[in-house]
Amino acid sequence: MRITKRFCSVAGVVIFFQFLLHVALAQTAQGSGPDVAVGPQYDTTHVYVAPADFDRFVASLVATFGGTTTKQGVFDVTPTPSSTISQLVLTPVGTVSVFGFKTPIPYPFGAERTGYLVTDLDAAISAAQSEGADVLVTPFNDPIGRDTVIQWPGGVNTQLYWHRTTPSYKPLVTVPENRVYLSLVRVAAFVQGFLAFSHGKVVSDDEHAPGVEIGRPKDTYRRIRMQSNFGKVTVLVTDGHLPYPYGHEMTGYEVSDLAETLAKARAAGAAVLIPSYTAEDRTAALVQFPGGYIAEIHAFNKQSPAH
Repeated sequence: MRITKRFCSVAGVVIFFQFLLHVALAQTAQGSGPDVAVGPQYDTTHVYVAPADFDRFVASLVATFGGTTTKQGVFDVTPTPSSTISQLVLTPVGTVSVFGFKTPIPYPFGAERTGYLVTDLDAAISAAQSEGADVLVTPFNDPIGRDTVIQWPGGVNTQLYWHRTTPSYKPLVTVPENRVYLSLVRVAAFVQGFLAFSHGKVVSDDEHAPGVEIGRPKDTYRRIRMQSNFGKVTVLVTDGHLPYPYGHEMTGYEVSDLAETLAKARAAGAAVLIPSYTAEDRTAALVQFPGGYIAEIHAFNKQSPAH
């Protein structure tokens, strides 16, 4: 009897949170604030590597995806004293901010996944807070503008930044995916809040996505893909029972030829952790670059409408 009651209770909780998620997805993401996004080419994945690995990582990334870099420098980019090597890598498939701290990294830096350029930092903070985000680091000045770090429901940390002089980068050839792993309990709050903040939309919602995408080929899971002027976000709703390295990859990069890209990555010192596999409309692999950064890389199948 106790087992039956416990099972019914757990099942009821699952159904309740699934209902909340359906409600969140059914709502139109009107947003309570302005659309502060600038464009996906200005939104960067933040990668922290040891100073000794810095140059190898940057070289490997450029050799794999192509692109250019900004001039490398040493800066203080946190509100409390610190020192880091910093460089921007501008590839056709996504922009990466690389940090190699020479000092201990002040909390909570290093836990943020991405940096989003916004048109108005104060307006962005207000909009994010109204949609359920917390402010972990209040606004501070950096060498070229102002920054803040926010946290979305589910523990998704994001840095928002504003530049005194608006940068000008080429549009991306393909827009990368910010890959967010969340529990069933927190996914509705994240999806609803982020969609409203970003003025985004749900591109697809698959309640039975192939489990091979998270290293569990015998299972299925829920996958939600969203898009806005900040770029793409793929939400992977799991129970947290994930084999390595799933969950460690922060970004998924779209390329035209996966085999060719993986060959370039290997030649540039990267390791293929998960060999290429095909799931639905894409073929994908997981790669670890020098310095430890793990990324998903995928190519759409030629017959796919998304190709």
